[in-house]
Amino acid sequence: MSVNKDRTVVEIGSLRLKNPVMTASGTFGYGSEFIPYTDIARLGAIVVKGLSLKPRQGNPGPRIVETPCGMLNAIGLQNVGVEAFISEKLPLLEGIDTKVVANIFGETIDEYAEVARRLDGQSGVAAIEVNISCPNVKKGGIVFGTDPVEAAKVVAAVRGATTLPVITKLSPNVTDITVMVRAAQEAGSDAISLINTLTGMVVDVEKRRPVLATGTGGLSGPAIRPVAVRMVWQASKVARVPLIGIGGIMAARDALEFIIAGASAVQVGTASFIDPASAVKVVDGIAEYLVRHDTDIRALTGSLEM
Repeated sequence: MSVNKDRTVVEIGSLRLKNPVMTASGTFGYGSEFIPYTDIARLGAIVVKGLSLKPRQGNPGPRIVETPCGMLNAIGLQNVGVEAFISEKLPLLEGIDTKVVANIFGETIDEYAEVARRLDGQSGVAAIEVNISCPNVKKGGIVFGTDPVEAAKVVAAVRGATTLPVITKLSPNVTDITVMVRAAQEAGSDAISLINTLTGMVVDVEKRRPVLATGTGGLSGPAIRPVAVRMVWQASKVARVPLIGIGGIMAARDALEFIIAGASAVQVGTASFIDPASAVKVVDGIAEYLVRHDTDIRALTGSLEM
C-alpha cells in the first residue's frame, strides 16, 4: 500500500523510526536470522536477543511449552555475550535500513553499566533497551524490576554509561506499574517498554511435575494482551516519556489497541514464531488503518475515549 511516510514516523526520545513496529527481544534472534524470511528493512526497528557481559548457555530443556493462546518459555537468557555480538552479529545487519536496539541485562548494577558502556558508540546500535526482569545477585536475588529503588539504580547506571537512547523494559509482575514507570523515567529513561512476560507454570499431570525444567517460565502471546493493554493505559497516566507496547500482538488490530491506549510504538514477539513476516504484516495493517481513518500515528497515540 502506498502511504505518506510522515503518517507512520514516530520518535522515541531521540530515536526516530520510520514506523512504530519493532520486534521483541528474544523472539527475533539477532535480526540476521530472519533476513531469508522477511524484509526486515520494512520494520521501524529490531530489538535483538538480550545481551550479557559474558556468554550464557541458558537453562536446560525442556524450556518452551505451548499454552492456550500463548507459550511459556524459560530460555534463561541464552546469548553470545556483548563482545561476540559486536564482532560477529552486528556486522551482519550492516547496510540494512532499520534501527537496531540492543537489549541488555545483568546480575549486578555494574554488569548492566559495563554492557551499556561497551555498546556505546558502536556503529549500527541505535538505542539500548534495559531488561530489569533479572535477579540482583548482590541483594539476595531480589528482582530489579519489582523494586522501584533497585530499578532506578540500574537505569541511572546505564544512563551514565551511554549516550544512546535508553529504553527500560518493565515487568508486569508488580502490584502497581505506575510506580515502576515513575522510577524509570526519573532515573533517566528516555522511553519505557511494557510488558515483559507474566510468570506462569504448566504441570504434566501424569508425571505430576512441571513441564519446564525450571518449574516456572514467562507467559507470552495473545493470552496476556488484555493485561498488557491495561498496563500501557495505566502507564500513560503518569508517563512523561514515550511508551512501547508489548504483549500478544498477532495482527495490526492488536497493535492499534496499544497505540490507542497510549503507546507510541509496539513490539511484535510470539507471532514471529508462527509467521516470520508477522511484524511486517503489522506495519502494512497499521498503514492501511491510518489511510482509512485519514490520520497519523502521533494523533492516534493515546486517543482512547473512556
